[in-house]
Amino acid sequence: MRSSSILSPRDLDFLLHEWLQVETLTKRQRYAEHSRETFDAVLELAQRIATEHFAPHNRTADENEPRMVDGKVVLIPEVAEALKVFAEAGMTAAALPVELGGMQLPAVVNQAAHAWLQAANIATSAYPFLTMANANLLVAHGSPEQVATYVPPMAEGRWFGTMALSEPQAGSSLADITTRAVPQDDGTYRLTGNKMWISGGDHELTENIVHLVLAKIPGGPPGVKGISLFVVPKFLVDDDGTLGERNDVVLAGLNHKMGYRGTTNTLLNFGEGVYTPGGRPGAVGFLVGQPHRGLSYMFHMMNEARIGVGMGATALGYTGYLHALEYARTRTQGRPATAGTMKDAAAPPVRIIEHPDVRRMLLAAKSYAEGGLALGLYCARLVDEEETAETEAERARAHLLLDTLTPIAKAWPSQWGPVADDLAIQVHGGYGYTRDYPVEQFYRDNRLNPIHEGTNGIQALDLLGRKVVAQGGAGLALLTETIGATTARAAGTGWAAFAADLDRAVVRLTAVTATLWGTGDPELALANATPYLEATGHLVVAWLWLEQALATCTASSDFHEGKRAAARYFHRWELPKVHTHLDLLESLDRTVLDTREEWL
Repeated sequence: MRSSSILSPRDLDFLLHEWLQVETLTKRQRYAEHSRETFDAVLELAQRIATEHFAPHNRTADENEPRMVDGKVVLIPEVAEALKVFAEAGMTAAALPVELGGMQLPAVVNQAAHAWLQAANIATSAYPFLTMANANLLVAHGSPEQVATYVPPMAEGRWFGTMALSEPQAGSSLADITTRAVPQDDGTYRLTGNKMWISGGDHELTENIVHLVLAKIPGGPPGVKGISLFVVPKFLVDDDGTLGERNDVVLAGLNHKMGYRGTTNTLLNFGEGVYTPGGRPGAVGFLVGQPHRGLSYMFHMMNEARIGVGMGATALGYTGYLHALEYARTRTQGRPATAGTMKDAAAPPVRIIEHPDVRRMLLAAKSYAEGGLALGLYCARLVDEEETAETEAERARAHLLLDTLTPIAKAWPSQWGPVADDLAIQVHGGYGYTRDYPVEQFYRDNRLNPIHEGTNGIQALDLLGRKVVAQGGAGLALLTETIGATTARAAGTGWAAFAADLDRAVVRLTAVTATLWGTGDPELALANATPYLEATGHLVVAWLWLEQALATCTASSDFHEGKRAAARYFHRWELPKVHTHLDLLESLDRTVLDTREEWL
């Protein structure tokens, strides 16, 4: 098991096998052809591809952004080369069913493998990441003809996929989209409109690009209830699967961002008339599922993407931490504040990791990175439970818990992953904000994640406004019950104090939730949704640190001691932050709500 500054193979091994016991999934029919050996082989393959093909051009892609030349996107060649290796290894299709060309891997193993690519090169990994989510949506909601036409080429990496939701005037407010889809006599639709912030929206990396586009059919209900979902390929596909006419989808421009610079991010025009499939303008689209249910279908891809964005934020924070750890172990500077040596100029300088404050920063970054990885993999394991658990009750339980945790799985790593990278810069000192070291790029890349796939503020509204009150609060009740099972296991162990403090935080969270909604004033309840998300997220990650600590009880290696140290850190330094947020929420503070525009 090779060590790496990209990600920790030892930590993945611990989380997957010592904690989550993923080998037990092979007892289920869907995964019966697999074994621990096949899981480990996939992870080793992902590490090799990440190390040899993704990481080497991470800086080059950052310094050479996509360019628009004669209406086409020009990328550095290393992007296509790396993606070709990834696809030929079968990694794009890893989690798809065998009958669609996939490996039928568990979601948790696939997520762990993809984390290697995200940590090595988040921008290049975005192309297959979106493609896999696109294919999974079609498998779940597309017609058999749509699945047969579009999924196998995406599984092979010959075509890529996107999600086209936002518009220049609407942003995250999907109720306000104006893209129209007019039904045709042949059963297709003609789309006209503009889409903004479309990652992977145009390039020459693949033969075709499969856009999943939200649009409104004239005469449908207003708002989000009138949104439908369409497959709109860049090139139309003939009956025999070969590419036909160019569809009326036009690259209008590229967006230039502070991070993820190697991912082409586009403004697309649909139905502009530059191309005229069938002899007239309008992008040809194919309805997915039923009319006016497009947003519910798109949430299949959006929720997968939200967990994936959280994993990307974790991966970037993790690699930042590992780079800082390596630097701190080799950089010499200063003298220890012991026995007068701090003032002894003749004493040799020490490695900066010997300074307590540097160890504090590293321990904090470790707790965020490894805590975020545990959160993402736990949610991926819930996907497997949701799909393959033996009983309907177990599958329903996994679905409800995953639904409740999804906004946290997206937002918590998106907030604290960048903090880990910020600490990595700080450990590097003056070198940290130069381009001599990669940590400044990790931070820039990671700063996009609190905005990607629904801002953290939107996730906060989703958690407090929907998830914890749905079904009479069943999701929150299940989460607290699940945490309670862990704290009960910890009673009588060396982690009993951590468990007791966690129990107290859970009781307070439940009470504060009731207080917020007991006002009968939704505006007041939701005004402080962000601290509610932050409190719940920190509580959840504290629970997962207690879970990890319990999984180390019979081991005594340096690795396991490191796990215990990080768990103690999160207990003593981070869990108390939950109460600070809960104090504010319990007071029903109106400061933000009552602040008028004129005062800002």
